[in-house]
Amino acid sequence: MTEAVTAPPETCSVLYVDDEATSRRWFARALGNEFSIVTADSVDEALAVLAERGASFAVLVTDFRMPGADGMKLLRAVQEDHRHLVRLLVTAYAGKEVAMAAVNQGKVLRILEKPLEDAVVREALHEAVAVYRTQAMERAANEGRLTALRETLGFLAHELNTPLATARGCVATVAERYLPAQPGDEPGVVRFAEHHPGELIAALERAERRALYCQSLVSTFVQSARDAYPGAAPASVTASGLLESLLDEFPFEEGERSCVLARVEQDFRLPGRRDLLYLVLCTLAKNALQALRGRPDARLVISAGATLNAAQSPQAWIRFADNGPGIPPDVLARLTREPVTTRAGSGGNGMGVLFCQRVMLSLGGTIAIESPPGQGAKVTLTFNRLA
Repeated sequence: MTEAVTAPPETCSVLYVDDEATSRRWFARALGNEFSIVTADSVDEALAVLAERGASFAVLVTDFRMPGADGMKLLRAVQEDHRHLVRLLVTAYAGKEVAMAAVNQGKVLRILEKPLEDAVVREALHEAVAVYRTQAMERAANEGRLTALRETLGFLAHELNTPLATARGCVATVAERYLPAQPGDEPGVVRFAEHHPGELIAALERAERRALYCQSLVSTFVQSARDAYPGAAPASVTASGLLESLLDEFPFEEGERSCVLARVEQDFRLPGRRDLLYLVLCTLAKNALQALRGRPDARLVISAGATLNAAQSPQAWIRFADNGPGIPPDVLARLTREPVTTRAGSGGNGMGVLFCQRVMLSLGGTIAIESPPGQGAKVTLTFNRLA
């Protein structure tokens, strides 16, 4: 998934540090018509300004020789605590040692020689601001990717937690029915007590189904990690292949599989990563089947197809339609805007549909939910870009 990236502000502030008042006045007067200039007369004052509002600055321009601490100390401090700043060094002594220290320790973009020239400084500031904007966009994109990754891992953990808890409960049920060996018991034979015939076998089969489901989720994400390595063959998944995996690997409760009908009217290749798409389909299937539980005529139809939209561009879709009780209007109105659940007592956290929406938006697609009162629910995933 990807996040919206916020562009850096149009007006970028520049911090100019020089112990000479004349230089500070010239810098502010010559460049203040194009940049927001703040000046400081020492390293200590500059550090105090940055400690208070360092995030508002894009560029640091500092003199090299100043009484007390010199410009290199400031550059090193900025490298540690304000890495977002693009750094320029001003000096009348641009010797080899100064230049090497400035580049290696202070990570400066350019070294400007005194006396400063308006055109040279202006060009350097434009270059520094351009670098700052590029780096700011990259940081925002990386932060967005990290946020999306955290959300995906959190949702995956939630999806794994429920079937794992069920599997543990099933195994515990079997263990509780164990009967200690009695004198005269046949060697190698273990006895269990059942409340009704077939109870323990059913519990073990249920645990196995949930373990297999967890394994399918994990293996899907592992494969995506492998596909991400340079040189890996491009990953591709079809709608029919994804539906087939869902039907084979989803942990249906007893009798649930018989009420699910899948049909592909026209196959197509899906964009994006298989792991996220598979998790979306599993989430929607789980929601629908939970809504159908207890209904003797339960029916869930999962269909896929591709058509041309009004602009004659290919548009593909996957749809989940059930004949359950539907979604209450007040819940439906909030479903894609905030975490909301009608199953909080059974572990629901309301994040499922929001997660699905985030994945679809990252693919340039949409998710639409319809639920006329008493007529079940229909969830349609629309893909405007095909692989």
